[in-house]
Amino acid sequence: MNQHDLGRGVALSVAASALFALLSGYTKWLAPLDGLDIFAWRIIWTLPGALALVALRRRWPQLRELLVRLVTSPRLLLAFALVAALLGVQLWIFLWAPLHGRALEVSLGYFLLPLAMVLLGRFHYGERLDAFQWAGVAAAAAGVAHELFVTHAFAWPTLVVMLGYPPYFVLRRRLNADPLVSFAVEIMLIAPVAAIMLFVRHSFSDVAGEPHLWLLLLPGLGALSTIALASYLRASRHLPLALFGILGYVEPVLLVGVAVLLLGEPFSTRQLGTYVPIWIAVVLTGVHSALLLKRERSRKQTLPMSEHHASVEHETVAEEVERID
Repeated sequence: MNQHDLGRGVALSVAASALFALLSGYTKWLAPLDGLDIFAWRIIWTLPGALALVALRRRWPQLRELLVRLVTSPRLLLAFALVAALLGVQLWIFLWAPLHGRALEVSLGYFLLPLAMVLLGRFHYGERLDAFQWAGVAAAAAGVAHELFVTHAFAWPTLVVMLGYPPYFVLRRRLNADPLVSFAVEIMLIAPVAAIMLFVRHSFSDVAGEPHLWLLLLPGLGALSTIALASYLRASRHLPLALFGILGYVEPVLLVGVAVLLLGEPFSTRQLGTYVPIWIAVVLTGVHSALLLKRERSRKQTLPMSEHHASVEHETVAEEVERID
């Protein structure tokens, strides 16, 4: 993996984390809509954004080709439907939790998700971990052990996030489609379900009487969602799965800040035993990413020098041959 891909992947992952944290607080402005309504409207407004990204990236031929394959291959369609369902559950719980006082439980799931992704990368894909990555895993595991010791269980929103995303990414990699095109198809598959939800729940008529929702806030929700998801999924293709998983610690740190500072959820001193070790893992992640980028930059700088020396040696040999002749 070259320095350009690595740097782009890290930047995309961090940007996506910041936008996801912003989305969690954004739900406060969408009253009186509830979690299901917000989820459905998010899908409806994300679809045009996803198609706009496909157009801007000139991926229409790939999108048409994939849609034709879906029509002609029921097995492939079923696989994409499963991937879309896994994504849909995550999008729903992310928006449902802040409205029901469960944002901290979801944020804990996002804290545990990178650990699950790192272990998936190590044992399923055979990726090697360096000392910083193992230290990050150990710190996160300490936080997990503390949570289990105190509560004897994880809340179900935590488990949905922690255990729901890994199979989603495994299936996505196995399908091996363009990440942006695949994302657009997944949203297209979820959109009819979202539209039915809005119709059954009379949400269209409710929103029609709230101009600030359908003119500004709901389109803004779609734009934020599109950019965040597209950045996140693109980062997953630029980075090794282990590094991609560890960088996921950035998002839950921001989500905790949103839950406590903006949504007013309580944060007790007992929870420090869970979160402090995981925050240490975040710091280790930042150090590891910086060192990895520095190492790639150094390697890129030494390559031209090596090529230059090889060229000089080649010219010297040529001169010797001419002298012998």
